[in-house]
Amino acid sequence: MQFRSTDSYVAPPDLAIAVNAAVTLERPLLVKGEPGTGKTELARQVADSLSLPMVEWHVKSTTRAQQGLYEYDAVSRLRDSQLGDERVHDVANYIRKGKLWQAFEAPGKTVLLIDEIDKADIEFPNDLLQELDRMEFHVYETGETIRALHRPVVIITSNNEKELPDAFLRRCFFHYIRFPDAETLKRIVEVHYPGLKGRLLDTALTQFLELREVPGLKKKPSTSELLDWLKLILAEDLSPEDLKRPAGEMLPKLHGALVKNEQDVALFERLAFMARRQAR
Repeated sequence: MQFRSTDSYVAPPDLAIAVNAAVTLERPLLVKGEPGTGKTELARQVADSLSLPMVEWHVKSTTRAQQGLYEYDAVSRLRDSQLGDERVHDVANYIRKGKLWQAFEAPGKTVLLIDEIDKADIEFPNDLLQELDRMEFHVYETGETIRALHRPVVIITSNNEKELPDAFLRRCFFHYIRFPDAETLKRIVEVHYPGLKGRLLDTALTQFLELREVPGLKKKPSTSELLDWLKLILAEDLSPEDLKRPAGEMLPKLHGALVKNEQDVALFERLAFMARRQAR
């Protein structure tokens, strides 16, 4: 089982090595990187490349680790008991399986995505240590132990909003997705927009990379935002000449696809104002 680039995903060599190392070690792969660099999509592409089904667990600020295992619906059981429902005699009828349980009981190997783990409470990763390490957990209401029939390929993503506990990190294989260089960006664009004219792509990439290098930028545009911008450029049928910025302008055309907050827009306006003053 070897992961490599797919028809719709360009995986740099170091990323492919990290995925395959985690699969070999049977350790969760912890992936960090700027938002929009394809961390979540990586899990889907790993599943596609290895021909495995996928279980997705998207973590929110209110998500608890227990929800990934199972939840006991005591309220429904109480209501059914008041209505005289026969189902109340079997507590298993009120156990709701979580995403880990679904991955553990799958008839074959799966890819389990735990997406944006850093959104949850700081104790969330610690609460999953034993379950991810031993690949089993106990259901107290029924007295049964759920063990993974096949150890899933676990991919965990983080946007670095919180530091993760050392004990959790020790159990993971770590990889940081660096922002792609110009050549890799060209390969990514070719996957999504094959046949894009070279001059247009070069002009757009030059402006995009220059924008990312502006000092003081609060949010640098990501790969996904580059693809959105190119989609707009193609929809408007713009030429390389159309993309040229007027003298004294810093922001590219259709910049709303790239610059996503008012602080950064104001930064470019200040830079443009300073450039015009110096040109006088």
